[in-house]
Amino acid sequence: MLEQQLTIDEDVSQWLMKPGSVDSFVKLPGDASTRQYFRMSFGNESRIVMKMEAFRDRADKLPFLIIQEHLASVGIPVPAVYDVDPDNGLIVLEDLGDMTLLRKLQEVSNADVERHLYEQVINSLVELQVKASPGGARAVELDAFKLRFDREKLMWEMGFTIEHFYELHLKRTLRTADRKIIMDGLEEICGFLAGLPTVLAHRDFHSRNIMVLEPERFVMIDFQDARMGPAVYDLASLLRDSYYQLEEAQISRLLDYYVARWEALSGQPVNRDEFRYAFDMMSVQRNFKAIGSFASFLNRRGNPTYLKYIGNTFENIRRTLLKYPQYSRLRETLFHYYYF
Repeated sequence: MLEQQLTIDEDVSQWLMKPGSVDSFVKLPGDASTRQYFRMSFGNESRIVMKMEAFRDRADKLPFLIIQEHLASVGIPVPAVYDVDPDNGLIVLEDLGDMTLLRKLQEVSNADVERHLYEQVINSLVELQVKASPGGARAVELDAFKLRFDREKLMWEMGFTIEHFYELHLKRTLRTADRKIIMDGLEEICGFLAGLPTVLAHRDFHSRNIMVLEPERFVMIDFQDARMGPAVYDLASLLRDSYYQLEEAQISRLLDYYVARWEALSGQPVNRDEFRYAFDMMSVQRNFKAIGSFASFLNRRGNPTYLKYIGNTFENIRRTLLKYPQYSRLRETLFHYYYF
């Protein structure tokens, strides 16, 4: 049986055939990336093998390993790394099980239990932002500190969605006047966001990238693309998630909790009104970008799996923009080309 399982991937199987005994080796469902994951079991233990392109020429510069080491060194919960094989593109990681935050949320019995789960995750997020950012708990220079979500990057993501969702997926042709309404509105939002103070951002901080271990250990994964961004960047990804819809009242309570935790850990006061506005604008940008990503998985890889999340994600945008009359034309135009 093991021999048949090991034929799944020749590179992985050859690498595993070194001294030691592997009882089972199973390929796991993939995520939105091109990486592959395998679970190997031996005795009462198990490990996750992550397979990617060989990185022999950049083993000491691989973002995943650099960010993992940095986060772990300041006490941020990330999976442990047990072994690395750059020639075959393999990294052996701690097995965190299969319980993501998204799966755990399916078990909640009421809003209080739901809020408690999110509060624990917010605790980890605030620690990441305070301890792992430049000037935090560790003096270090990282390439991630030199990258940031500036106006150009944020707007590039907006253009990415227009191309991959509206033009390639929906086959829409935007009228010149309507394109100007969309671009002017998004430019204003992205310009505002680019001017906010920055912290180290996980960059993909949502319910599928947070593993839940008992008792209440929350571990973040998929952090290799971290870069500098507004503090509300990851918070918007978490609370206005494409995969799980929180009630607005719950989001409001969790925003208050975040502010209290931020002020306590950082010592920096927060203007509540400015913070709420920044969170909403970041939510629009993050959700619009997510829609482009979901469409691009089909356009580039032939993978339609994530199209089902576009409806929820657009609803996040609609509900948010409804709060701000100055963006009514932007909202109407975005949804005109989506629905009609």
